[in-house]
Parts: sequence; structure tokens; C-alpha cells
Amino acid sequence: MDKIGNNDSSNEKLHMEHAEAEQMLDDIAFYRTLIVNVIFIGKEGSEDWVLVDCGVKHYSKRIMEAAEKRFGTNKPKAIILTHGHFDHVGSAKQLAEEWKIPIYIHPMEMDYVTGKRDYPGGDPTVGGGLFSLLSPFFPTHQADLSKYIHPLPTDGSIPFLEDWKMIHTPGHTPGHISLFREKDRALIAGDAFITVKQESSTAVFIQHQHIHGPPAYFTHNWEDAEASVKELASLQPSVVITGHGLPMEGELLNKQLHDLAENFKELAVPKHNRKIH
Repeated sequence: MDKIGNNDSSNEKLHMEHAEAEQMLDDIAFYRTLIVNVIFIGKEGSEDWVLVDCGVKHYSKRIMEAAEKRFGTNKPKAIILTHGHFDHVGSAKQLAEEWKIPIYIHPMEMDYVTGKRDYPGGDPTVGGGLFSLLSPFFPTHQADLSKYIHPLPTDGSIPFLEDWKMIHTPGHTPGHISLFREKDRALIAGDAFITVKQESSTAVFIQHQHIHGPPAYFTHNWEDAEASVKELASLQPSVVITGHGLPMEGELLNKQLHDLAENFKELAVPKHNRKIH
């Protein structure tokens, strides 16, 4: 038993050593927690920084380690959630408790993160790969964040992020948001669109860069999802970090994003999917 315990400890130590955010801009970095990105907004060493999304469960220590490597002992001012799915809020409660900070989410997501409502289950009929088939087993009931959660302002402002604005981008979930900064057209898109074919486990682990619609197995309002992609494409982002996949920038980003917006039904909407709104 001691040997097993020692191996577990060694594995955890190894994971912690590799917990390091990758910088995209001088004040934006991301860290991949298994299948989803968490994003650090703030310059290295800054006392004023914010965490966007919290990854899956049991990643709080690694997220904190990555944060400490980038910001030292400075804690974030807040956590901003793009939406309440399990792979974006999994470590939120542990992080909020440890850091003693507030969490913000769109008002239309509040019920899902306070125990009042569950998201619809995953839809295995959308096809595309192993993750679609497994999606009915993904958690739809999230941890109750009532002690820490607050609704984002309805005027589009984001607490502690003066240069950024909130864009309501429903479709993947009712209260899904994206974050946009006008001065450099930086976009944090959450799962409004992503840069990997999330339905396929092979694509997720290979991380081939390409713009895709939102994860199909958890998207239940395709009309709203299409409108959200069109709105984000109209912003002409210069760089994007999405919930899943690698960041993209420049001409390739805009070409593929506009192609997705113009041909959304053909490129993103599954031929077979449940009609849940």
C-alpha cells in the first residue's frame, strides 16, 4: 500500500511540475485541463488578474500551480465562467474556496450552477466519434456554487476587466457568453465555436487546429448557436482562445470562422440530433 501511495504522490508531483500556462498575448495565457482550456487574463506577475473557466474536477491544485508560476502569490480578483457545463466549472468551487473570491456567470446560467436545474443530457446521435457516444454519461448536474456565484451585469461589462465586454452567445447553453476586447480584437469564445472536433477523441488528443461549431453532443439550440457564430465572425477577431482546442489568429482564423458562419448548417449542425430548446 505504501508503494501505491508513493506512486500516486510522485504522479501528482509530476503533474504539478508540468502545470504551466502557455502565453498567447502578453496579458493572456491558457492552460489545458485534460480536454478544456482555462484562461488567465493579466500580465505575468500582475496583482490584477482574472481566471476564465475552471476546467474539469480535480484540477484545482494544478490550476493554482499554473497560476502561481505566472502570478506568484497574487490571487485572482474573480472567476468568470463562459457557461456552466461540467468541463468548465468542475474545479470552480475548490478554487473559489481556496482563493476566497467571487464567481460570475450570465444570469441565464444561474439556475444550472445553484442546483435548481440540470442541463439536458448528452446526445449520442450526433455522431462524430467516441466522445459523442460517451456524452450521455457526462455530468449534467453541477456543484452548487450558491455561496460564491453572482450574475454578470446586464450592460455587457465584466467585473475587474475594464477593457473587455461580455457578448451573450447562446446556443450551446442558454446563457453562454464570450469575452471580447475591442482594442486588439482578442476573443475568448468559450464553446460558441471551438478549434478542434470535440466529438472525436482522436481529434481531441491530436489537437489538429481547425474551426468547428460548438460541441454537438451538448448543443441543443442550433438556431441560436448559428446566430452567435455569425455575431462573433462579424467582430473580425485577431486572435481567439476557445474552450477546446489550440488558439488561432490572423487570416486563417477569420477565413475559417467566416466559412463556418456562412455555411453553419452544413458544417456544424448534425444531420441527426434531438430537438431540445
